[in-house]
Amino acid sequence: MDIVLMVAQALWFIWPAYCANAFPVIVHGKKPIDGGKFFGKNRLLGSSKTVEGTIAGVSFGVFIGIIQIMVYNYIPKDIGLIEFSIPLIIVLSVGALMGDIVGSFIKRRFGMKPGDPAILLDQLDFLIMALILASPLYLPSAGKVLILIVLTPLIHLIMNIIGFMLKFKKKPW
Repeated sequence: MDIVLMVAQALWFIWPAYCANAFPVIVHGKKPIDGGKFFGKNRLLGSSKTVEGTIAGVSFGVFIGIIQIMVYNYIPKDIGLIEFSIPLIIVLSVGALMGDIVGSFIKRRFGMKPGDPAILLDQLDFLIMALILASPLYLPSAGKVLILIVLTPLIHLIMNIIGFMLKFKKKPW
């Protein structure tokens, strides 16, 4: 299979999760998910994981997935893009935010502050959880998963730099 086609198929599949993961930073929510609670000497998650951001992120990921459902019939079928279902876009979107929250929990256990870089954890936590939750509904090929594991850190970095330049993020990583 042509690698460009595989990349397009992989990105089409994961797009709702990517969008769900990227959107909360735009919202600037106020109510932290952890309610300000501590686990040991560190916050459970930190103030950057908010109820508003999580709801907005999941909602935006689902919105993007619904757009993909609507445009699917206008895309040539020989490209081989997955036809989404509502349950699949929901689990991709929820999985992305759950993965990000788990990553934040892990970072706090190591005494890292919100915004401190954690190479690969920051870039892959949302992807791995989205793939795990989506797997009962759709399991991409090993090649597509590998493409996502390789491309996601680069895409994540580019999007963070853009978010920093647009003043949505305090740090460019």
